[in-house]
Amino acid sequence: MRILNRNVYVGPSLYAHFPVIRLELDLGRLEDWPTAKLGPAFIDGLVAALPGLNEHGCSYREPGGFLRRMREGEGTWLGHVLEHVAIELQNVAGEHVTFGKTRSISDDRPGVYSVVYEYAQKEEGIAAGELALKLLNSLLPEELRTPGSVPEDWNWEAARDDFIRYAQRRALGPSTASLVRAAEERNIPWLRLNQQSLVQFGHGKYQQRIQATVTGKTPHIAVELASDKEETNKILASLGLPVPRQELVTSQTDALKAARKLGGPVVLKPYNGNHGRGITINITEDDEIREAFNAAREHSRSVIVETFQTGDDHRLLVVNGELIAATRRTPGHVVGDGEHTIAQLVEIVNQDPRRGVGHEKVLTRLELDAQANLMMERAGFTADSVPMKGERVYLRSTANLSTGGTATDVTDIIHPDNRDMAVRAVRAIGLDVGGVDFISPNIAESYKAIGGAICEVNAAPGFRMHVAPSEGTPRDAAGPVIDMLFPPGTPSRVPIAAVTGTNGKTTTARMLAHIAKMSGYTPGLTTTDGVYIDGQRTVEGDMTGPVSARMVLSDPHIDLAVLETARGGLLRAGMGVRHVDVGAVINIASDHLGLKGIDTLEQLAEIKRVVVEVATECAVLNADDPNVLKMSAYTDAKTICYVTMNPSHTLVREHIRAGGRACALEGGVNGHMITLYDKGGHIPLMWTHLIPATLEGRALHNVQNAMIAAAMAFSLGIKLDAIRQGLRTFDTTFYQVPGRMNLFEEHPFKVLMDYGHNAHAVGIMADLAQRLDVSGRRIVVLAGPGDRRDEDLRAIAAATAGKFDHYIVRRDDALRGRDGDEVPRIIAEALRANGASEDAISVIPDEQQAVDAALRMGSSGDLVLIFADALTRTWKQITKFKPDGETPKPSAKVDLPALAGQALSEQALDESALATMQGVVRDERGLVFEREESD
Repeated sequence: MRILNRNVYVGPSLYAHFPVIRLELDLGRLEDWPTAKLGPAFIDGLVAALPGLNEHGCSYREPGGFLRRMREGEGTWLGHVLEHVAIELQNVAGEHVTFGKTRSISDDRPGVYSVVYEYAQKEEGIAAGELALKLLNSLLPEELRTPGSVPEDWNWEAARDDFIRYAQRRALGPSTASLVRAAEERNIPWLRLNQQSLVQFGHGKYQQRIQATVTGKTPHIAVELASDKEETNKILASLGLPVPRQELVTSQTDALKAARKLGGPVVLKPYNGNHGRGITINITEDDEIREAFNAAREHSRSVIVETFQTGDDHRLLVVNGELIAATRRTPGHVVGDGEHTIAQLVEIVNQDPRRGVGHEKVLTRLELDAQANLMMERAGFTADSVPMKGERVYLRSTANLSTGGTATDVTDIIHPDNRDMAVRAVRAIGLDVGGVDFISPNIAESYKAIGGAICEVNAAPGFRMHVAPSEGTPRDAAGPVIDMLFPPGTPSRVPIAAVTGTNGKTTTARMLAHIAKMSGYTPGLTTTDGVYIDGQRTVEGDMTGPVSARMVLSDPHIDLAVLETARGGLLRAGMGVRHVDVGAVINIASDHLGLKGIDTLEQLAEIKRVVVEVATECAVLNADDPNVLKMSAYTDAKTICYVTMNPSHTLVREHIRAGGRACALEGGVNGHMITLYDKGGHIPLMWTHLIPATLEGRALHNVQNAMIAAAMAFSLGIKLDAIRQGLRTFDTTFYQVPGRMNLFEEHPFKVLMDYGHNAHAVGIMADLAQRLDVSGRRIVVLAGPGDRRDEDLRAIAAATAGKFDHYIVRRDDALRGRDGDEVPRIIAEALRANGASEDAISVIPDEQQAVDAALRMGSSGDLVLIFADALTRTWKQITKFKPDGETPKPSAKVDLPALAGQALSEQALDESALATMQGVVRDERGLVFEREESD
C-alpha cells in the first residue's frame, strides 16, 4: 500500500469547492483484503487508536455509520479507511474537517484509488495522510504490511502526540482562528500570509491585516509601551490607576535590595516577557528571590520586582474603547481526595476530554515538570504525596491556560468601576485591542473599596480564555475586532472576474482588464505571461494558477481582479479564490488531451466548469459551444449571460424573451453590431469593425472574445461608455497581446504571427487568412507541441490543408519527448494525406530557420502566417528582416514604461530569451531596449 501521487488543492477544484488533498493510492495486494476480511482485530485496533471514528457517519449519515460500513458484508477497502483516518487525525489536532471521497480510478488500474479528504492547513493535511498510512500498516498482519512502512520502535501514542504538536505549530492559534471565524461569519474574505499568524482580511485596497490580535491599526508605540512593564506601571500610576510598586533590577543583589525595600511578599517577572513565562509570585526568602531572578533572566536581561497583590488573577479584554470580556484565571492545580497521590490526581484531571496537547482543546493537560516540582516543594509536597480531601495543590504560579490553568467568565458580574478602570488603562497605553491583568479579591466589588492592582497591560491579548472558558458564558471576543476593522457598510471585497477556455482566454482577460482601466479601476490581471497591476507587469511567467490569484488580491492598490484560469492550474492546485463575481468559459476544444488523465472533451469541460460553478453574480457562457452551453446546469450564479454569434440561436432567444441576459451579434447594412440584452432591454453596444482587435470585423474569433469581455464587463457593473472606449482602444499589437494575431505590415508582404498551438486555434487563424485581402500567395509556418498526441498533430495539419499555397513545417525548441524531426514529419505526412502537394511542403525543423525561409519566400502582396513558439525572438526576427538589396533601418529603442496601460507578455521579457537574443539588454533601471547595430 503506497501513495503514488499527491495534489494539494488550495481552492475550488474538480473534487470540491474548498481545500482538499488528493492521494493516488495503490493498495497492491490489499485490494483483495477489504476490512471485513481483515477481521475484528484490525477494526477494533483502529477504533482503540482513534475513538473519534465512532462518530463518523459515512454513507449512513449517522454516528457509527463508518464502522458499520467496515463490518457489514465484505466491508470497505483501505483507501476509504485511510480517508477517514486522515480526517479524524486532523480533528484530534483541533481542526474541524469532515469531507472525504474515495473512488477507484479505473478498471484498467485495479487497486488504485483516488482518495480525497478535506484539510485545514496544508502541512498538517499532508502529515495526516502520511500518519494515517503508517497507522493502517501498523495494524495489519505482518505478512500484509508494506516493507519498511513501520519502524520497529514506532509507538502510536507518541506518534499521535508528535503529530498534534506538529499540527499546532502550523495551525492558526486560537485567537487568530477566532478572528478568521468572525470574518467568515461576516462574509469577509481572508488570506493567510505566512506560516504564523499574519492574516489579511479583505482584498486589494480594502484589506486590513492582523498578527495574532495586533491589528494593522494598532499603534507601534503602544505595543512598545505595553512591552515595557516598568514604563506601563509609571504611566498608569501617573493617572491614578491602581498598580503595584516595583523596581527594575539587573542582578541578584539588586533584586534582594528591591525586595527588602518594597517589603512583604514580592513578584519577580521578566521586564518584557509574555505568556506567564519566568514569573514567580508570593515569595519572601532570599533563596527564593535568587532562584526567581534566574528564572526571569532566562527570558529578559532585566527583571522587575514588585509588591505581591493578594486576590484572584483576572484578564479584562478591551476592544476599541469597550470592555468585551472579563475572565478569572486559576493556575493549574489538583484537588486532593485523601486517597490518590498528586501524580495520580494529575492523570485523573488529564482524563477530562476538554484537555489536550497545547491549544488542541479548550484546556491544556497538566504536566509534572520542573516548575510543578518547585511549586510542590514550596508547599511541602512531592509527586507521591497524598493531599487531604479538598486540599488544593498548585502546580503553576501563573494562571495561563497554555500551562494548564482554567478560566471562568465573570463578564456579567464585574463592577462598573473595574470596567472603567480597564478601559482607561488600555486607552492610556494607546492600544486598540488590549488585555489588562488585574488582581482583585472580588471582581464584583470596586477596586476603590477593596483594593486591587493592574499587573500588566498586554498587546496581542489571547482570546482563548474568553471564547472558550472552562466555566461560564463564552464571549465573542473576535467579532468586535472585525467590526472595528470593517464597520458595517465598509467594503471588503473587490470585484473578481475569472475567464477560462481552450483558446482566447488571454486576449479576453486582457480586453476586460483594459476596459476596467478605461472605466477608472486599478485592475490586477493574471495571464499566461505574467501578473499585471494597473497595466504594468510585476511578475513574469505563466501566472494562471492559484498563487498568482492570491498575489493580485494581496496587492493593496487594486480594486478589481481579472484572473485568467488555465486547465493546468485547475488540475494541479485548483483556483486561488473560493468565489468569483463573474466567471466565463469561452470554448472547449481539443488541447492537452491525453495528459494527466484528461482524455475527452467532456472531461476537459468538467475541469473548466469549476470557474462558473463558483461564480456568484453571473456566469458568462458561449452558447455556440455545446460543451460550454451544458455548464448552465452547474452554476448557482444569480444570472446567466449567454454569448452567441448566431442571432437566431433558439435557446438564447428564449432566454432573452424571459428577460435574461445575453450578448448577441446582429447583422445589418453597415456590418455587425454587438448587442446586449438584459431584463427585456435591447442595448446596441458597438460595430465590430470599430474594434481594432477584430481587423475590421474579419477576425471572428476576436469578435467573440470582445463579446465575452463586454458581457463580463457589463456583468461587473462597468458603464457602457467605458466598455465601448475599452474595446475601441484595444488592439492586437505585439505590446498589447504578444503572440495573439500580431500583424506586421512594413514589408512588401503582410506577416501575421500567432501562438496558436492546437487544431482549434490554428483553424481559426487559417480561416482568418482566407478572409484577409491577399493579392499574392498565402504561406504558413506550422508546428505543434511535442507533448501532444499524434492525432492532435494530424488535426493541426487538417485545419490548414488546402488553405495555403505553401507550408513550412517546423518543431518547437523544446522537443517534449519527441525526436528532432518527428513533429514536422507527422504534420507533413498529414498535409499530404489531406491533399497538399509535395512541392507545396517544406520541412525545416529549426524554428528560426523556418521563419527565415518563410520571410524570404514572401513577395509583394503575399500573406505569411507564422505560428510561433518563441514569441519575442520570432517577433524580432520578423521586424528585423530585410529583403535582399534593402538598406537596414536603424533600430528603434523601446521604452516600455512609456507604453502606458499596455501589458507585455512573459515572452517579451523572458530572461532566458533575453539571454539568447543578441542585441536586447536590460539596463540598470530594469528597462528593456535594443542596442544600436554598432553595439
